[in-house]
Amino acid sequence: MPTADFQGSSAPFASTGRSFLSLRRDHAADPMDAHHRHHIDAGEQRELDAFQHQVADLFHDLAGGGDEILSISWVRRLLDTFLVCQEEFRVILFGHRRPPALMDRLVSDFFERAVKALDVCNAVRDGVDQLRQWRKHLEIVIVALGPHNRELGEGQLRRAKKALGDLVILMLDEKDSGSVLSQRNRSFGRHSGSSSSSSGGRRSHFRSLSWSVSRSWSASRQLQAIGNNIAAPRGHEVVETAGLAVPVFTMNLVLLFVMWALVAAIPCQDRGLQIHFSVPRSYLWAASITSLHERIVEESKKKDRKNSIGLLKEIHQIEKCVHHLIDLIDTVQVPMAEEKEVEVRQGVQELAQVCEAMKEGLDPLERLVREVFLRIVRSRTEGLDCLNGVE
Repeated sequence: MPTADFQGSSAPFASTGRSFLSLRRDHAADPMDAHHRHHIDAGEQRELDAFQHQVADLFHDLAGGGDEILSISWVRRLLDTFLVCQEEFRVILFGHRRPPALMDRLVSDFFERAVKALDVCNAVRDGVDQLRQWRKHLEIVIVALGPHNRELGEGQLRRAKKALGDLVILMLDEKDSGSVLSQRNRSFGRHSGSSSSSSGGRRSHFRSLSWSVSRSWSASRQLQAIGNNIAAPRGHEVVETAGLAVPVFTMNLVLLFVMWALVAAIPCQDRGLQIHFSVPRSYLWAASITSLHERIVEESKKKDRKNSIGLLKEIHQIEKCVHHLIDLIDTVQVPMAEEKEVEVRQGVQELAQVCEAMKEGLDPLERLVREVFLRIVRSRTEGLDCLNGVE
């Protein structure tokens, strides 16, 4: 599937030197009608401009906030940002007058992209659940080698080594297959039952369970489908839609970036970050989104992240801690030398910290992914009802 082309052939409204609404008035046949629209359009224009400023402010905060990029807390803020943008977009879309066919096509195209994002949400939810499975193995290690054990004997080391080995199998299997899911087939659109239990993390166990997305599904191809044929609105499209083409384009790019960042951070089936992402600089939010995109791409190119199953900060910390502890345990002898014991306990403490961050962050993260899914479904239903009403 071809990658998206975001280059518009004419500049968006912010760079024309006059508002798109004044352009629309220039084309009015009846001066009195144009005067009447002046009073209506002034308020609508303020709403449209405010939306652009709000999107710019939200992504500026994401680009320079206190949370480290690609951490669980940052991904949660990213989803919060999307939900705010989606709600404001919904208010604009359904609160303004309905220009004819062109606007209907643009809105329909946006909702078709949004539907494709639903599969990404399901795949990300499964990725979050996979991280929970990892945490169970980490907790075994922490209990076996934790500070409550005055001495670390052969039994504790053996339990810890087995848990680490099972975790490594999960992580390697994730890299091989693109996705390892421990939940039965489910969707945010349906009530989900209790999760299936782990049988020790062996590959055959996880591959025997059905997935939320088909085995042939590809996160990379889905992102390309979402981004396909996104283009900045031309001047005549802005005029013909009373400016509404601009927030539609904005939400297309916001949707694409958020889904792309989720796939970059969370383990997904057939992850791939190669999408064509280019935004006209004249948009207020362009610099922040472009900067975030470049930073995530640079992170993916780092030597120790190239083969990672996800760019989430906590995944990187787990990978480092696990391999460090495995190397330590493989070299220690019982009774353990004091220096080695100190080193092991420090490694376990670092592992406990990242495990706690996951324990506190994964449930709220999953709830936000679910809310994004449901909000997209609701908005699309409202949009289709609105379009059908116009027809």
